[in-house]
Amino acid sequence: MLSKKLYCSALITVFAIFSLFPTQALSEEENTQPTQRVPMEDVQRFSNAISEIKKYYVKPISDKELFDNAIRGMLNGLDPHSSYLDEEDFKELQTATNGEFGGLGIEVTMEDGVVKVVTPLIDTPAFKAGIKAGDYIIKLGAKSVQGLELKDAVNLMRGKPGSTIDLTILRKGQSKPLNFTLVREKIMIKSVKSKLLDNKYGYVRLSQFQVLTDKDMEQAIAQLKQQAGGQLRGLVLDLRNNPGGLLDSAIQVSDAFLDKDKKGNAEMIVYTQGRLPGSKFTAMANPGDILDNAPIVVLINNGSASASEIVAGALKDNKRAIILGTRSFGKGSVQTVLPLDNKRGIKLTTALYFTPAGTSIQAKGITPDIVVEEVTVPTENDSKKSFSGFAEADLNGHILNKSEQKSAKTTSDEQNLIHEDYQLYAALTILKGLAVAHQ
Repeated sequence: MLSKKLYCSALITVFAIFSLFPTQALSEEENTQPTQRVPMEDVQRFSNAISEIKKYYVKPISDKELFDNAIRGMLNGLDPHSSYLDEEDFKELQTATNGEFGGLGIEVTMEDGVVKVVTPLIDTPAFKAGIKAGDYIIKLGAKSVQGLELKDAVNLMRGKPGSTIDLTILRKGQSKPLNFTLVREKIMIKSVKSKLLDNKYGYVRLSQFQVLTDKDMEQAIAQLKQQAGGQLRGLVLDLRNNPGGLLDSAIQVSDAFLDKDKKGNAEMIVYTQGRLPGSKFTAMANPGDILDNAPIVVLINNGSASASEIVAGALKDNKRAIILGTRSFGKGSVQTVLPLDNKRGIKLTTALYFTPAGTSIQAKGITPDIVVEEVTVPTENDSKKSFSGFAEADLNGHILNKSEQKSAKTTSDEQNLIHEDYQLYAALTILKGLAVAHQ
C-alpha cells in the first residue's frame, strides 16, 4: 500500500514540484473515525449514469476509464490542488524533489479555463525567455488551452530536451498577445545562490525548498561570514519567484534564524489545522540564531508561494525580519496523499497552514512591511540617449557646486543594483539602516 503523506505543494508544475510534509504516527483513537454512509439514491444515480454511458456513448469505453474519470472529476471539482494520482503521477510525485527536471521550468495553475503562470523558476527556459508571474497561457503551439485539464496542458509543455514549443501569452498591461518560443531543457536546479554585498552584508537567494536547501543555505552563510571577516552585519534573504517545495525544508530554514521570545519560550514557525487525524501540526524553533540576531530583509513577490510564504510569515510575525517587495501568491493549503490501492492514490486538500500570529494566507498572501514594485531605473547611458535640454552642467570645465563635490558616493554594489535589481537595492539600503540601529 502507498503510505499516507501530507503535502504543502506550490501547485502543479510543468516538471511537478511537490512538497513533503513530515507525517506523524496516528494513534489507535485517531484512526477510529465515524464512517458516513452514502445515501442509496446517490449511489443509484451514479450507477445509472455509468450504465447509460456504457450503453449509448459514441464508442465503447472501459470500466477503468469511467471510474478513473469519475474520481478525477470529483477531485477537480473541489479545489485547484486536489487531484487523482494514477501510477505515473504517483511515481513522479515520489521522485520530483531531487532537483532534476525536464521541461520549461514554469510553475502553473488553472484559472478561468486558462493556464496561469505562478512563477518561472530562476535560470530556466521560461525565466530566460521573459515569462512572468501572472501571465496567462492561452495557446500551446497551435492548440488552445481553453477546455483542457491542467494535467493535459502540462503534458503538452513537456517534451524531449532540445525540442521547441510556442507559447501564446496574455499579460496585464499589454494590448496584444505575446508570443514566445521556448527550448525544453533537462533542468538541474540549484536551490541556493549567495554573494557578499559591500564586503559586509550577505545575500542568499532560495529558488525552491529541496531536501538539502537548509544545509546548503547554512553552508553559504558560513562562507559569507568568512569572506566578511567573521561576521555579517545583515542578510538579504531573496524568496522572489520561489514556488515552494518541501515544507520540512521551509521549517528548517526558518528555524535557522529564529530562537526564543522575550519570555524565553521557543518561537513558533507555523501550524496547520484540518479534519484529517494527524493534520494538526505545530512547528517550533530550536535554540540558536545563525546570524546572532543581525538584521534580515526578506524579498518576496507574486511568484513567492507555499513554503516560501511560510518562511516569510514566520520571520515577519516573530519580528525577526523586514519583508520587502510585493504581495505573495497566497497558497496556504496542505495536501495529503491517500492511497486507493497499491498503485493509485488521491491528493486531497486536508488542512490550512497559519503563520505564528494566527493568520491564514490562503488566497491572501503575505503583505510586505514595505511595498517596493519591480521597476527599471535607467542607466546614465540610457538617459543620454534621450535629449533633455542643455545646461551649465553640460559645459566642459564648469565650476563644481560645493554640494556636488561633497556628495556621498554610492558603493559599486549599490551603483549596479539600482539599475539591475531595484528591489534588492532598496533591501540593501534598508538593511544598512537596520545594521546601524542594531549596533
